[in-house]
Amino acid sequence: MKRLISLLALIWATGATAHEVMPTIADLTVSEEAVVLELRLNAEAFAADIDLDGLEDTNATEASDAYDALRALPPEEMQARFAPVANRIASDIGLESGGQALTLEVTGIDIGALGNVEFSRESTLSLRAALSGSAAPLVLSWPEGYGTLVLRQIGPEDGYTGIIEGGGTSDPILAGGGDPKTGWQVFGEYVPVGFDHILPKGLDHILFVLSLFFLSTQLGPLLWQVTAFTAAHTVTLALGALGLVNVPGSIVEPIIAASIVYVAVENILSPRMHAWRPVVVFCFGLLHGLGFASVLGEFGLPEDQFLPALLGFNVGVEVGQLTVIAIAFLAVGLWFRRKSFYRPYIAVPASVVIALVGAYWFVERVI
Repeated sequence: MKRLISLLALIWATGATAHEVMPTIADLTVSEEAVVLELRLNAEAFAADIDLDGLEDTNATEASDAYDALRALPPEEMQARFAPVANRIASDIGLESGGQALTLEVTGIDIGALGNVEFSRESTLSLRAALSGSAAPLVLSWPEGYGTLVLRQIGPEDGYTGIIEGGGTSDPILAGGGDPKTGWQVFGEYVPVGFDHILPKGLDHILFVLSLFFLSTQLGPLLWQVTAFTAAHTVTLALGALGLVNVPGSIVEPIIAASIVYVAVENILSPRMHAWRPVVVFCFGLLHGLGFASVLGEFGLPEDQFLPALLGFNVGVEVGQLTVIAIAFLAVGLWFRRKSFYRPYIAVPASVVIALVGAYWFVERVI
């Protein structure tokens, strides 16, 4: 029985920062003659021989300088450096059909264009293993040190989709796919995906939600802001997931950082919510929704269960946001919100820190 391991961290999205460790995404195609794997990966991280298991930032490794040097290479030079690494990857990945080992061979390497070195470039590694027409289930083993793999079967409507951590193996993969899932099953599988994008990995969204909280711990102002934010990002999340709106991450991500700065600075300058605040929050929510949509678009939505998957992801995002607010309330609001020192010594300093972080991200994402 196939299952979706819903522990997805941030996946490849336009505008990912250069040092952020992203999962490898593999599209698996099975025919009577062969098994084909198309890996979208960070070739520089593999070429620098970085242990990606549990790693969030390549700056935290001794190979950081080597990684940065590789990112600055033009595609043809990087391809030459990556070729022997590609052969190693092919031999390290385990692939079995009915218990019999299959041999993967490199059939193509496509290194992404050299653009702004402050952003990751995505490369593609194509692998192929001959298959003798056997209908036996496939099992893929992902090597230790290779980080997270998002594995998706291409072809069957109900094809395998799963997430494998370094050192793990997939569930059995049937060439024709498995039994179709119900809408409720798909809904339940995508809720943790949305939640995980807020907690623990969505730090920019967490800071924005905290900025809404620190304006006022009173239910009325907080409810107005959260409602505006939720309504807005729900709209653009749906439009982005449907492919009706597509704004590059290089534009969306700096503006998301700017939105954090704006709401945090307004918290510092104003002790109460003005009439325009929910409108501004709504506008910024539209942009945050595009950020959510880029994640969901890369992860993929089942065509026959599009609506349950979209709703599940959105519910997960909302639960994540409410969890952030609940934690903040239990940590400071419950104990200090009625104290005279709450605003000058808690809310304002917290907003200053949030504004500074947002400003740093804005500059980093623009330059």
